[in-house]
Parts: sequence; structure tokens; C-alpha cells
Amino acid sequence: MSRSWSQRSGRRPYPPRPRGPWRRFFDYALAILFLGLVALIVARFDRVSTRQESGTAIVNDGDTITLGKERIRLRGIDAPEYSQLCRKDGLDYPCGKLSRQALVKLIGGRAVSCSGWQRDRYDRLLGDCKVGNVDLNAEQVRAGWAVAFGDFDVEEAAARVARAGIWAGSFDEPRDWRRSHDGAAEPRHGTLASVGDTLRELFRLR
Repeated sequence: MSRSWSQRSGRRPYPPRPRGPWRRFFDYALAILFLGLVALIVARFDRVSTRQESGTAIVNDGDTITLGKERIRLRGIDAPEYSQLCRKDGLDYPCGKLSRQALVKLIGGRAVSCSGWQRDRYDRLLGDCKVGNVDLNAEQVRAGWAVAFGDFDVEEAAARVARAGIWAGSFDEPRDWRRSHDGAAEPRHGTLASVGDTLRELFRLR
């Protein structure tokens, strides 16, 4: 015997239960909160817009320059600190000073242009900087006077093979050297850091 199913005729679905005043209040509050959040992000979006700086650079160390009133940390690289020593042929040498000298020579007194929007813990702009068509960030790593710090891994690999700059001897990673001397820790300038910086810039109070 086969069995067939059919809908019962004449039955109407139950009408939806009316929302109570608290539920309506919650819905309205949620909508207002969402619109306020959107307005806040739009109002502060200029904080993550790209900044352009150019002019004559003062070289502070191997990965930091000053353009006018703006201090700029070269993004994606990490150079030995100015007072840092490295070791070659059994002797210490001032690799931090040599790194700075290499950047001075690379710039050669010409105008520098930088762009960026992120800032580090010292409020320095993290910038991609050029002199003409020369990429200062990449060249410092390629010459062996800075290590990759979230970018420029290919340039670092080439410097390692050529034993250029600090790769000709032994050295402490600049990040480790800073941690051991002043306890300062700095995150690499990678994708996760970019996401964190975006959120911090959008929601910081000032």
C-alpha cells in the first residue's frame, strides 16, 4: 500500500509575534551604533591616507632620515643602531656608523622623496624613500648595511651570498641589539603590523 502526503487545507500560519518595546529599542540602538561607527571611520580615514614628503634629507642612521619636521624610518628594513658594533676578522668595528655613511653616500646630497602612512612606536613615519629612481630601502639591504624587516628578503639573500656589508662578519640582529641594550622591541613591518596600525590609527583618541 502506498502512502501519500498532502497538506491540510484550511490552516493558516500563525501570525508573527509582535516585537516588544525592548526588542525595538535594541534594534534602534544597534542601528545607531553601526551608523556612528561608519561615521567615525570615515571621519578618521585621513589618518591612514598616504603622506608624501620630499626635500633635502638629514641622515640620522642607516635606516632613519629627517625631511623638514618629519622623521622617517625606512619601511621594511632594519639597520644597525648608530652605536652598534659588529665583528669581522676577530675585531669589532662600528657597523652602525658605517651603515649611516652608506646611506649618506647613497643619497649623495640629492633630494629625497618618501611616501607612507604607518608610524612606529617613536611616531616616525614608515616610508618608502627614493632618490630619483633609486630605492633607498632596497639598496641599503642589497648593500648589506641593513637586514630585511618585513620586506626585501630577495635583496637580503643577495647580500648574504655576496658577503656584503655586515654579512662579511658576524653581528647581532639590530632588533636583538636594541632589546639587550634598552629593552625596546619593535614589530616587523609586515602585513600583520599594517592591520594593527590601521586599527590603531582609526580608533586612537587624538
